Amino acid sequence: MLGKLYLVATPIGNLEDITFRAINILKQVDLIAAEDTRHTLKLLNYYEISKPLISYHRHNEEVKVDILINKLLEGQDIAIVTDAGTPGISDPGEEVVKQAIKQNIEIIPIPGACALINALISSGLNTKEFAFYGFLPLNKKNRKNILERIKNEDKTIILYEAPHKLIKTLEDILESVGNVNCVIAKELTKIHEKFERNNIYNLIEKLNKEEKIKGEYIILLDMNFNQREEKEEILNKSIKEQYEFYKSQGMEKKDIIKQIAKNKNVPKNEIYKLFV
Repeated sequence: MLGKLYLVATPIGNLEDITFRAINILKQVDLIAAEDTRHTLKLLNYYEISKPLISYHRHNEEVKVDILINKLLEGQDIAIVTDAGTPGISDPGEEVVKQAIKQNIEIIPIPGACALINALISSGLNTKEFAFYGFLPLNKKNRKNILERIKNEDKTIILYEAPHKLIKTLEDILESVGNVNCVIAKELTKIHEKFERNNIYNLIEKLNKEEKIKGEYIILLDMNFNQREEKEEILNKSIKEQYEFYKSQGMEKKDIIKQIAKNKNVPKNEIYKLFV
């Protein structure tokens, strides 16, 4: 008899954000495959669960998938957990699921915390349609291609980002997508949980004043129809009208000139001369 593969969602911060069903499954399975065994052990100890652990993360996924599949074929039940949230969502889990399906192994999702959903429902942005892009690529060409796709979206966009890359990513969004309305969700369910709501430019200005940026961040961009309509309206304005609009948004002169040049698809020196 084949074992069962459970995809168990774990808390994204507060250890009490776990379901009764998830706890029971973790108690019942033969083995728990964890992204970081040390991190998962804290959760297991909190709920007095004692089970064998095996490391399963992005860097050993190719090797460990075969090991996990063999154990499932032998009849062992296995729970996949990540450090926080739902397995497979910007975390390990996808590859073992693909292989399990090929072997006709039953896959059972155990729902629970998911950072992107909690950020979305608290953002105040449109929740009817949204697109999740995870972490932007590090490769410059791939990153630019993704940002071009985002620019043409007409729904709420959700991104993950590490603290040390947050400002750079917002700057890239400002340059490629524009000064759109944005929500930044920080440290969801934790002591320092916080939401910042503003346009991209003002958020960058505020973050640049902070001594050190810490925590886990989710970026939500308002790319919905009304936002797109407003962008088109701005593009149809004269250079002087665009300047006054961006000035009212709190942008500095050099940044306004850069943005207008981009809107008009001309060198920024041409725009600069008009305001000297």
